[in-house]
Amino acid sequence: MGSGPATYNGKMSLRRKFLATVINDIWGETLLFTAVATMVSAVTMLTPHKLFLNSALLGVLGTVLGLVISFRTSSAYERYSEGRKLWTSIATTSRTMAMAIWIGVSIDRSSIPPGSDRAPTQLECVIEKKSMINLVQALPVAIKHYLRGEPGVYYQDLYPLVCFLPRYAPGGQSDADMLPMWHASEDGEFPIQHQPQLGAGYRNDSMNTLTSSYKEEPSHSFMGSVRKHKVFDPEKVLPVVEVHRPLKSSRNPPPVGFTDYFPFLKIFKYIAKPFRKSPGSQDVNMREVLGGKRRKPKPCDSNVPIELSLFLLNYANVMIQGNHITGGLGGNLTGGINSMQDNIANLERVANTPLPFAYQAHLRISMWIYLLALPFQIVQTFGWLTIPGTAFATFLYLGFLEIGQQIENPFNYDLNDLDLDEFCYMIQRELHEITAHPAPKPSDYIYTHLNQPFAPADRRTAQDLLNANEEYTHSAHGPDSRPGKHSLQRTFLKGWKDVDVSTRH
Repeated sequence: MGSGPATYNGKMSLRRKFLATVINDIWGETLLFTAVATMVSAVTMLTPHKLFLNSALLGVLGTVLGLVISFRTSSAYERYSEGRKLWTSIATTSRTMAMAIWIGVSIDRSSIPPGSDRAPTQLECVIEKKSMINLVQALPVAIKHYLRGEPGVYYQDLYPLVCFLPRYAPGGQSDADMLPMWHASEDGEFPIQHQPQLGAGYRNDSMNTLTSSYKEEPSHSFMGSVRKHKVFDPEKVLPVVEVHRPLKSSRNPPPVGFTDYFPFLKIFKYIAKPFRKSPGSQDVNMREVLGGKRRKPKPCDSNVPIELSLFLLNYANVMIQGNHITGGLGGNLTGGINSMQDNIANLERVANTPLPFAYQAHLRISMWIYLLALPFQIVQTFGWLTIPGTAFATFLYLGFLEIGQQIENPFNYDLNDLDLDEFCYMIQRELHEITAHPAPKPSDYIYTHLNQPFAPADRRTAQDLLNANEEYTHSAHGPDSRPGKHSLQRTFLKGWKDVDVSTRH
């Protein structure tokens, strides 16, 4: 189970490492089958009754079940691996889009945009570009919440990045005119203020506890000395904004229930379903009993990543039509948006296409039957060793089965799932690193005393080469037959030979 956003840092403590194993999920079933093995061994060894069965089918059934479980685990890992590849593609595409906007979009504009009486200033253009890069940063965060079945935009890590987007259709200021992304985000508990007062921004109550990027808190070591550790606080670096309702945490793991500590009791939730008629009771189905916890979308839930992509595509279109970006970089920008759509569709496929329920149920029932019959088949040969043998076989088979079940949908809050929060933080760091570069003219940094472009053949700096340019500027043909530009080729050939010799063992 996940922890709150103020303390979660993605690191695996000893406790988290233990919880990440499947021991906590299968100990009940292991204990049950071990108890059956103990009963069979005691009756067989201590009484005249012999509880054993013919073991002729033991090897065949065990081999078949082993192959089926291997397929189950490998197919689940393929989904896990594909999810990781898609998030790598999202990170790469985000960088490409941010670079295209930051470098490719011009800040020297003479044309007056429609609806305005003047051309934008350079500062306005930089604000525009940085705002759209912030929207690129918001897109992976929106994908993260969408995959986890968390609707809307009112989250501490998402709302500050998208709150400046239009909320109503042109000319509208009522609920009926609210755009889908904002309409789906309202839940009625906190009515939206259609005419908010303008003023200085502030963090809402749910964010007041986030006062510093890293809070130094004392802790005691086992020797009694006091040491400090850092509390993870990634929302501190986001904009401070006005909001009419508390923002949800960036991480919203499902609450830990009784059946999470006793997973084998989940079956009773399904049995008790017909008797739970209260309006507040949650619907339970066998997919939730056998699989992960993921909220099902309700009517009018919007696809926030798609809507953010629309704003980015519209911006790219405006820049291309206004000749504010070159054709190549404009194509990279629109291509990146299209790549994002492909990634979103593939992530939806991974998240929303579970292994068929009949396969999961039949495999688990077959496993239970096999493990129940196992002590009866081996007690005659192993005697008291039937008890640890059954316990080990149960741990082995059910462990692999549970691992496959956990990683089948790798986008939830299980400790073995993909760390989507860290992926988003990584993208955030990289986008801010991109905008930290002022994008100067190449001539401002190429022709300096720090650059040795022709090394190792010629270790003079760019300034020295320009000051002594006679060597490289005269023609190779003429009255004086100077080497001229041909010596450039000789320099590069010498550099190739030096590198080739020096870098080979």
